[in-house]
Amino acid sequence: MSATTSVPLLRRVTPGGWAATAWLAGLLFTVLLRVRLPGQEEADVMAGVVILRWDGITMLLLATALALYGARLLSRRPAAALRHLLAAAVVGSTPLGVTAIPMAQYLAVDVALYVIAAARPPREARRALLLALGVLVAHLAVRLLAGWSVGTTGALAVALTAAVAWLLGRSEQQNRAHAARTRAQTAAQAVTSERLRIAREMHDTVAHSMGIVALQAGAARRVIDTRPEQARQALAEIETASRETLAGLRRMLGALRTGEPDAAEPPAADAGLPEMPGLAALDRLAEITAAAGVRVAVHRVGAPGPLPQDIDLSAFRVVQESVTNVVRHSGADSCTVTVDHRDPEALLLTVEDRGRGAAPERAPRHDGTGYGLVGMRERVTLLYGEFDAGARPGGGFRVTARLPLPTGATAP
Repeated sequence: MSATTSVPLLRRVTPGGWAATAWLAGLLFTVLLRVRLPGQEEADVMAGVVILRWDGITMLLLATALALYGARLLSRRPAAALRHLLAAAVVGSTPLGVTAIPMAQYLAVDVALYVIAAARPPREARRALLLALGVLVAHLAVRLLAGWSVGTTGALAVALTAAVAWLLGRSEQQNRAHAARTRAQTAAQAVTSERLRIAREMHDTVAHSMGIVALQAGAARRVIDTRPEQARQALAEIETASRETLAGLRRMLGALRTGEPDAAEPPAADAGLPEMPGLAALDRLAEITAAAGVRVAVHRVGAPGPLPQDIDLSAFRVVQESVTNVVRHSGADSCTVTVDHRDPEALLLTVEDRGRGAAPERAPRHDGTGYGLVGMRERVTLLYGEFDAGARPGGGFRVTARLPLPTGATAP
């Protein structure tokens, strides 16, 4: 159940790093267009007069400085970064002798538009797009007013790439928002399903206890006149069963929310296990898991004592779900289950493995947002216990749960 933590190389590059790379790549492309490369009779674009002079080189250096500074600001102050990158595009285009801002000088702006559209609020993202398109229009307007030729087609192509970059950023933001809503709904559904399952199990527990009460009450009524000692024993058993049932109800039902049974998935069948399993069924669980290819070593520490049925059942469910996660996600061929009875006030459960780890998108998460961890955490919380799940220092994954015991629940 251990999750890998390596980050893909491309994801390590910051947005500012991508913007700086885009500017330098565009600058290199601009230079290559104006140089005769091997196999060419002449360069694709004739170099302007200004670019070959000191003032042209100075403007290119100034534009590069503006672009790199804007790239540095992109993560912290994206609006200011965009303004610097736009200024760099205008300044860098001036010595090139072109009729419109070339696409190569707008690549860094496209990166900034994508970042802003993907990470910033919609209103700010729209302002960024309007500013980027407005600079292109203003550049054409200035040339028209000055009586110079304009490259309307080239400007339209640059505007189209800017709009596409912005739309891709908005799509990324909407995908992330949808994924977050889906995770929240899945977690909420997991909590609701687990609580409904607990409610059904509690119903079975109460029905079993009330059946015992009814039988003992009938027996006591029949022998109360002829055999008072047996009647007294039956009444004592009625009292014990009633107290245990009421204690379990107080611990669990008070925290359960009302839900529609039809809205939840039915609980998975526990093949080969008792209908209401407890810690006594751990050996059977180990046999079933071994058949799935994972050996389970069960260690019991301390002297086991009688447990209330709700705590016994919840402890088994926590171990069962943890072992299931080992089988599905860890890649380990064995795990260890430890049941510690030494503390008279609480039952301590530990399930750990030395797995290689699952893919990040499938691995259980320490914050409890994985489907199985949600159910375990919810079940333990309803019993006022403590739950923790995370990577082991030496590798692998560990789940621990501490379930408080009511007074007198364990054997002295």
